[in-house]
Amino acid sequence: MSHDPTGDSTDPDEEVGDTGDVQQNLKAMVQQTLQQMQVAEAPLPPAIRRRIKALKRLQLATTKLEAAFFAEVQELEAKYLLQYQPWLDKRSDIVNGKYEPTDDECVWENGDEDDEEGQGAQSKSENETKAIESSGSASDKEIKGIPGFWLTTLRNVDLMGDMIEECDEPVLEHLTDIKVAYVDTKGLDFTLEYHFSENDYFTNKVLTKSYTVSCDVNSEEPFSYEGAYIKSGKGCTIEWKKGKNITVKIVKKKQKHKGGRGQTRTVQKTVPNRSFFNTFSLPDASKDGDDDMAIQLSDDFARAEFLRDRLIPKAILFFTGEALEDDDDGQQFSGEEGDEDDDENGDGDDSFNPQEQVMKSKPPECKNQ
Repeated sequence: MSHDPTGDSTDPDEEVGDTGDVQQNLKAMVQQTLQQMQVAEAPLPPAIRRRIKALKRLQLATTKLEAAFFAEVQELEAKYLLQYQPWLDKRSDIVNGKYEPTDDECVWENGDEDDEEGQGAQSKSENETKAIESSGSASDKEIKGIPGFWLTTLRNVDLMGDMIEECDEPVLEHLTDIKVAYVDTKGLDFTLEYHFSENDYFTNKVLTKSYTVSCDVNSEEPFSYEGAYIKSGKGCTIEWKKGKNITVKIVKKKQKHKGGRGQTRTVQKTVPNRSFFNTFSLPDASKDGDDDMAIQLSDDFARAEFLRDRLIPKAILFFTGEALEDDDDGQQFSGEEGDEDDDENGDGDDSFNPQEQVMKSKPPECKNQ
């Protein structure tokens, strides 16, 4: 009798048998799954189908009541916006240097637990102020308000920042406020108002985007109802000053003369340019369009709701970065994905620096080519 040096006494026939058992088990599982699918697809008894219809009628009734609930919520939104407005106006005055807050108004005690020395936010703020006063230049002391507040706030949120190109930045430096205005007390239709200071780019004082909102239940898909939703949007016409329209650019191309002889000429052509300000030209939602248009509108509506519900009411928290966290739905707006990798590469500190945004000089203008 020969001895297996590896010590493996497994019979090859047993291995074949085990494999056969596995195959049989898999076959039985597949057959069982198919039988379950056939049972699931089998029509329900008429009595059960009848009761299901009754339950769906009850569900539809609750959905309509839910729509009434959301309609009242929208009315409350409009009501309280009027009460918020004095504080929002004062915020605008501080940001734009029209009002300098008193020492008492600058007291902020947030009770941070990670303050190792147990100092309050007030003393911490005083230390920062002294450091700026001792090291800052005369021009630093003359800074009014918070320059670039809205540009920084928008750029800090991926949902908005991804739309901002380099040539948009000098224009958005003149953005002084973003407001929400409801059409009536129902709190449905609303307008986003972008207020600008005098600038070299366009003559408009305010750029607007208006939205039509509905709380109605779609009769064709009633059970997909999730509350108030934007039905359509409309932008505005930007009155660009001559040679300052950053939504287009001039490209030069060489063309051959029709007469031949190898001669060429240079021609200029105006083509669309990527810009944040393209968002003020919305396609008509009432017309049938392609999938790209539907996606464009859907994205724009999502940004409008985000601005109305989150960014405008809490702008200072997005400016400082405190609001750049996962929202209640787990959706990220701050671009936090990949932050760890950036830190490892030494780039993590470049993701956000509000002080740098305020103190730095204005970015260069975008030159049309």
